[in-house]
Amino acid sequence: MKQTIYALSTPAGTSGVAVIRASGAQAFSGLAQLTGKAANYFKPRRTYLRRLYHLDDQSLIDQAMVITFKGPESFTGEDVVEYHIHGGLAVRNLMLEMLSRIEGHRMAEPGEFSRRAFQNDKMDLIEAEGVSDLIHAETAAQHKQALTQLEGKLSAVYIDWAERLKNMLAYMEADIDFAEDEELEDTAFSKMRDKLAALSGEIKEHLNDNRRGERLREGVQVVIIGAPNAGKSSLLNALAQRDVAIVSQMAGTTRDIIETHLDLGGYPVTLADTAGLRPEQLDASDKHGHDMVESEGIRRAIERAKKADIKLLMFNGTEMPDLDLNTLQLASAEDLFIVNKIDLFDGVVPSIADQQPICISVKRAEGIDRLLKRLTERIEKIFGRTEAPTITRARHREALIEAEASITRALNIDLPELAAEDMRLAMRALGRITGRVDVEDLLDVIFHDFCIGK
Repeated sequence: MKQTIYALSTPAGTSGVAVIRASGAQAFSGLAQLTGKAANYFKPRRTYLRRLYHLDDQSLIDQAMVITFKGPESFTGEDVVEYHIHGGLAVRNLMLEMLSRIEGHRMAEPGEFSRRAFQNDKMDLIEAEGVSDLIHAETAAQHKQALTQLEGKLSAVYIDWAERLKNMLAYMEADIDFAEDEELEDTAFSKMRDKLAALSGEIKEHLNDNRRGERLREGVQVVIIGAPNAGKSSLLNALAQRDVAIVSQMAGTTRDIIETHLDLGGYPVTLADTAGLRPEQLDASDKHGHDMVESEGIRRAIERAKKADIKLLMFNGTEMPDLDLNTLQLASAEDLFIVNKIDLFDGVVPSIADQQPICISVKRAEGIDRLLKRLTERIEKIFGRTEAPTITRARHREALIEAEASITRALNIDLPELAAEDMRLAMRALGRITGRVDVEDLLDVIFHDFCIGK
């Protein structure tokens, strides 16, 4: 018999209410021991106000709300009890100690509740990942994507593809078994190939998504790049609306990458400030290592810029119309050009790389709203305005690439036996995404990052 697992399902720390969840065949008997009531006293899907007692001397632990769920009509598919206790540290610790002393009970591992739900067919792997994403969602767009996944909309796409492959494979294997039947042969080869080619096209289109779903989970990477004293750190502080970076008139204050997280239009953004790009060659002979440290900071800035989704290329308005070429050479099509300290420049700001720059004064808080609007538009362009479910994890993408490659091989093979084998490989690749085949090696990886009480 599986042990009954228990864990705190609400965050650590003092709170008005804390929830401890127990799941397993002995969950109700544990409740009976803590309340002094018989296990059959508690009816499924009911809420009870009960006193909880110490197992040794029957002293009162807490008066709590208790909710019971009878398997399989529960989150995990097992008998489940939720203890809604007061959220003080002493109460929580005492309740967890009492549960640990009840026979057959043990503390849950990270993600074990969701893992049991998967093993009991309450959800597939994609939906389980959606639970994790929903817990960690920080923006409206992340919340929406997690719900789409949790509701099974992404799973439905892959299950449909696998079912279509299975039906086509049935024709192929029938053709192999009854090769002399010309009518069946026509069905297997002519109709199957057209349908298989259509499926291949759907998977390719699904893969050609600019990594929208993965970017949404991880956050859009935006990097501020520019020469020393262009105002990069001041801009970071202005956008974060707090003092994240040290601001100084001395050039080269920022040596390492400094990050802050923003919510722009419902999209998660990781905004990074970087070391100023110097045109001159740094002197690495400084015995104190100051120049060597700054040189390393510049190297990191350039590397980060190359990996960024969007760069904010920042120029000093006091040096206009001259442009810092070290900054300019890092530009790409998705980037924004910014001219800071515009209050100190009297001339007309020229276009940069055929783009009208955004003129701002961080010191006077001018143009910041315009910059945020343009940046949000760039981010929306990356994600597009599609309602279709998108790929959210690298493992999904790898399996889809494998499935599409197998289908392409099947289309280019004349021998039915070999084509059928490639179609089986494609089905297995799709099945690994939802957890229908070959999943044991994935379970520890997927559920390891879950919080303890989920």
